[in-house]
Amino acid sequence: MKTFESKHRLAAADDADQRQFIERHSAVVRMTHWINVFCLSVLLLSGLQILNAHPRLYWGEYGADADQAFIAIESQKHEDGVRGFLRIGALRIETTGVLGASRQGDVVTARAFPAWLTIPSYHDLGAGRNWHFLFAWLLVINGLVYLAHGFWRGHIRRDLLPNRDQLKLRHLWQEVTDHARLRFAKGDEARRYNALQKITYLLVALVLLPLMVLTGLTMSPGLDAAFPFLPDLFGGRPSARTWHFITASSLVLFVVVHVLMVVVSGFWNNVRSMISGRYAIDRSGDAP
Repeated sequence: MKTFESKHRLAAADDADQRQFIERHSAVVRMTHWINVFCLSVLLLSGLQILNAHPRLYWGEYGADADQAFIAIESQKHEDGVRGFLRIGALRIETTGVLGASRQGDVVTARAFPAWLTIPSYHDLGAGRNWHFLFAWLLVINGLVYLAHGFWRGHIRRDLLPNRDQLKLRHLWQEVTDHARLRFAKGDEARRYNALQKITYLLVALVLLPLMVLTGLTMSPGLDAAFPFLPDLFGGRPSARTWHFITASSLVLFVVVHVLMVVVSGFWNNVRSMISGRYAIDRSGDAP
C-alpha cells in the first residue's frame, strides 16, 4: 500500500512539475466575455418574445399579414387540438410542442415559442421590447469597451490577427482535419489561438455582432426617419428583420460550437482561464 501511494504521489508531483500556468486572458477580456454571455442570453430570449408577436419573416418591402413569408411559425386548430407547424418556403414541418403550439398546464395553445423560452414568459410585446433594448445597449457599450481595450493593449493585433503562415490553405486544412479528429494544440502551441479560432472570433466581433446591431437599429422607425438610408442597406425593414434573425441564429450556432470545443478540448482548463486567467499547458507537449 505504501509503495502504491508513494508511486501515486510521485506521479502527481511529476505531472505538476510538467504543467505551467500562463495568463491567457486579461481581466478586461474576461469581464467583457461574461457580460456578453449574460447580455446575449437575455437578448435571445427577449427577441423570441418579440418574434412571438409576428412569427413570420419576409424579403424586400413586404411584411403585412397577407404577404407570403418565406419562413413562418404557424398553428392550426384540429379536432384533436392545436397543431404547430414550421414553414420554410413550400416545406412544412409539424412542430407541435416546440414551435407554433406549446403546452401550458394541461392545454396546448397557439404560441410560436413556448413560455419557458421567452422573456418575459407571459405574452407581452412591450415588456419584451424593453428587455431587448436595455440589454442591446449594454451589449453595445460592452463591445466598445472590448474593442477599445483590444486596440489599446494590442490584444486584437497580437492575439486575434492570423499571420501569413496561418492563412495558407495547407495550414488551414490541417487545422480543420485536426479539429474533426478532436486533436488540439499541445505544449507551446496551446499558448495562443489557432488560425480557425482567430478567424472565427474576428468574424463574430467585427462582422456578425455589428451586423446584428445595425439590422436591429434599422427596425426602429425613429432611426429610419433620422437616417433614411438604413432600410435601403438591407432592401427594406422586413429584410432587415430577416437579417437580424439570421445573424442571431448564426451567433447561436457559433455559441453551440464554441461550447462544444471548450468541453472536448479541456473543459475546466478553458473555463478556469476565462474566470481567473490561469491556463495550464504541459511543457512536455502532452495535453494539460
